[in-house]
Amino acid sequence: MENLTPAQQELYDWLVDYIRTTQHAPSIRQMMKAMNLRSPAPIQSRLERLRNKGYIDWVDGQARTIRILNPPEKGLPILGAIAAGGLVEPFTEDQAKLDLSNLFERSDYYVLRVTGDSMIEDLITEGDLAIMREVPANEEVKNGEIVAARVAGYGTTLKRFYREKNQVTLKPSNVKYEPIKVEPNTVEVQGILVGVWRSVATAN
Repeated sequence: MENLTPAQQELYDWLVDYIRTTQHAPSIRQMMKAMNLRSPAPIQSRLERLRNKGYIDWVDGQARTIRILNPPEKGLPILGAIAAGGLVEPFTEDQAKLDLSNLFERSDYYVLRVTGDSMIEDLITEGDLAIMREVPANEEVKNGEIVAARVAGYGTTLKRFYREKNQVTLKPSNVKYEPIKVEPNTVEVQGILVGVWRSVATAN
């Protein structure tokens, strides 16, 4: 498609983000406010240019029907593989996209900061952020899932969950620690692990 001017690109990027987030088109007034403009004329001009260049379209005579044509893919590019042991050929082309946007939009997700080293064999270490999903009352936790569990007399802990007959075992992923074995009615599973976020600090 034909390249955009900086002003057109600014409005297009804003439209893409707005429509993606709200799932509906904005009004001219909202676009004016976002672009810091006091007149609708520049907005209407940019919209016409975007339409003529094939970036957007709308239904003539109907308000707020703007839609994005060929929207850009969401996410970070996955450019190939990299070895942590030997050497591999450098990546050469964009293979796919890693889209994390839904992860941060889920109302049933929350984050816990990890303390301690009882889960290091699952590559979960001190200071990591554990992304958890709330467990509905009617959902049965599967054996082997990593959970945030509140245990009477122990507090809250991040462990692998196992249920066998009348016993729940919360198993650490570190041989230095013993499993916690308790009765099911003393355990409240508060969340299931869906991911781990780690910030890598760079020394100055």
